[in-house]
Amino acid sequence: MSFYNPVLANFKWSFIVNSAIFSVLLFNNQRVLTRRGVIHAYVLGLLLWCCFGYAGWSTCVLFLVLGSLATKAGLHIKQAKGIAEKRGGARGPENVWGAAGSGAVCAILYGVLSPYGVAKLSLLQLAFVASLSSKLADTVSSEIGKAYGKRTFLVTNWKPVAAGTDGAVSLEGTLAGVLGTLILSCWAWFVGCISFRGLLITTVASLLANYIESVIGAQFQAKWKISNECVNAVMTSVGAIVAVAMGFGFGVDR
Repeated sequence: MSFYNPVLANFKWSFIVNSAIFSVLLFNNQRVLTRRGVIHAYVLGLLLWCCFGYAGWSTCVLFLVLGSLATKAGLHIKQAKGIAEKRGGARGPENVWGAAGSGAVCAILYGVLSPYGVAKLSLLQLAFVASLSSKLADTVSSEIGKAYGKRTFLVTNWKPVAAGTDGAVSLEGTLAGVLGTLILSCWAWFVGCISFRGLLITTVASLLANYIESVIGAQFQAKWKISNECVNAVMTSVGAIVAVAMGFGFGVDR
């Protein structure tokens, strides 16, 4: 039984790289993260590099970049409609953990169990990528749809609704969401976080989770006053669970 611990092995570079980026973000007038968001993202970055190495960390960084770009896209249009994200799209702690909390759990489990040679542990990498891809598909489809969607429909009955309505979808937003999740999954494959077959699984799992999120938004979010962060946590967890189930079913380890 091997007791190699990736957390300890990766800590040095995790601390150096994340601390450098943290310093730059904290003392610059950037609009991607709030000051508290930067601190929480720093903790997340340390965790991900320690547990999943550069591959997992860089996948999450790309997730943040693509999500921020989608939020900024057509911002003036969304502001004119009154449906733009608060703080100009800058992410706070609640956004960091709402989006990446499920992925963080996967990373912690991987880091804790790795020294014990647990079978099929790499499925947690598949779950991690699927959770991020699920949230990215949601963010990109929503933000692009709100700005550029010509016709918006409620996912449960396909009746036309106003852009920005919980559970609303558009063709433009949906296609953008598919592209977003493909880009993220392809990067995760390129850096070795998942296999090519895993790429296909994370893409399917994220799109399914995104559809479920839209149904929750349309049917329950306003009625039960569910926060966006709670819905995001459910969606990313669904994406991770579906990816693991598909991995077991098709014999894909990562």
